[in-house]
Amino acid sequence: MNDLLHSAELQLRATKRILPKAPLSRQRFARRDDRYVFVVGSPRSGTTFLGESIGSVPGLLDLGEVEPLKDAIRRIAHLDQAETAAQIRRLLIRARRLSLVGGIRPVEQTPEMAHILPAVVEAFPQGRVVHALRDGRDVVCSLLERGWLRAESKGRDYAGPPFGPRARFWVEEERRDEFPQVSDARRAAWAWRRYVTAVRTSGVPVTEVRYERMATDPEAVGTELAEALDISAPDMIAALRKAHTESIGRYARDLTEEQLADVLAEAGDLLQELGYLQRV
Repeated sequence: MNDLLHSAELQLRATKRILPKAPLSRQRFARRDDRYVFVVGSPRSGTTFLGESIGSVPGLLDLGEVEPLKDAIRRIAHLDQAETAAQIRRLLIRARRLSLVGGIRPVEQTPEMAHILPAVVEAFPQGRVVHALRDGRDVVCSLLERGWLRAESKGRDYAGPPFGPRARFWVEEERRDEFPQVSDARRAAWAWRRYVTAVRTSGVPVTEVRYERMATDPEAVGTELAEALDISAPDMIAALRKAHTESIGRYARDLTEEQLADVLAEAGDLLQELGYLQRV
């Protein structure tokens, strides 16, 4: 009964949040548009900004992180791919139907979708995937600031597991006992590495958007995104111009030497592969 009430509460939350996002028009009730744009990536990599920016382009609607889906991912991630795809499809179709936005091209930005991308594209073959990528050292700074993975963190989000150091579904099985024991900085780097690796090894075609380039060259990134998603380039560029550059390279002032060493021990190879360790 508690699970049913929780599911109903999340669905109501999603409906109340999405319903007022689009003006009343015939498009809301048109034939369902399944040309999704899925924005994925590590938390604190710019997924929210990028999802909102794409969703601001005329003809699209940012659904945000659809609560019932976000809550379900940790339970469906290890199912057979076809069953996971069926669950994704059911949850998203229901959320859009109840919010009366089925006819508007949707943008969904739940970061955890990074771990189930093959099932995502099986659920919606017409969809496109955008990977928001950011320097893992800066991501660690932001995750430490938020405190979601800190050893002393209590409470929980509206959807998903409790905060704190406990191993999430994306932690390697053979290292689950290790996850709560490492430093907060290493745990944050671990999260970044697992999300980024999940996308890069998924076998799913993605359009990669690096936060650093998006913030410093919105014209080039906006043009490329518009072409990849078949949307308006001027509107996409205008939205991306709102990106901030202040947080780029914040690790140099925010992380201690010990924290940076922990980050490099956990994710140094991936940072090197992506070219981030070559930056000053």
